[in-house]
Amino acid sequence: MVIIIGSVREGRFGPVVASWVAARAREHGGFDIDVVDLADAEIPLSLPAASPKFAGDSYPRPDGMASLTSHLNEADAFIVVTPEYNHSYPASLKAAIDWHFTQWTAKPVAFVSYGGAAGGRHAVLHLENVLTELHAVTIRDGLAFPNYRTTWEDGQPLDPQAPGYAKTLLDQLAWWAAALRAARNSVPYPA
Repeated sequence: MVIIIGSVREGRFGPVVASWVAARAREHGGFDIDVVDLADAEIPLSLPAASPKFAGDSYPRPDGMASLTSHLNEADAFIVVTPEYNHSYPASLKAAIDWHFTQWTAKPVAFVSYGGAAGGRHAVLHLENVLTELHAVTIRDGLAFPNYRTTWEDGQPLDPQAPGYAKTLLDQLAWWAAALRAARNSVPYPA
């Protein structure tokens, strides 16, 4: 599983949330975990003329994106950690998604969001639409952390129910990852 830190903004909170989520995933035990920080990848906003859907492995990605692409290719499941910026998700995350296509296909994606009063839920609604278009399977039960600046302390959410919600998310993600991996291995996905 790949946990993606979707924000590259200076002073971002995403690495704190991703670290907590990764710890819950390790406790869960159903995944090999890689944390991928989009701040470590070269992700231009300008895209080649061809779609990555049709170009496949020959899609001309920058060398600085090779590690990101490799992680996405190898993953059986994803957790996207995203803030909400202006009622949506960060441009860095959109660009990373748009540079890829088959890497998302027939794989489950769960969401952990944070923000103000809505806790990043607007960002997740937009991401669900985009990733469904790429033939990913979005997981219904996500985690949202409203008012994260006052509801986290020492790298931990203050909500005592958060670990239980994380377990539900991880249980569903593990189920979908196993089911979709078996399906991809037995029959090519009809994209």
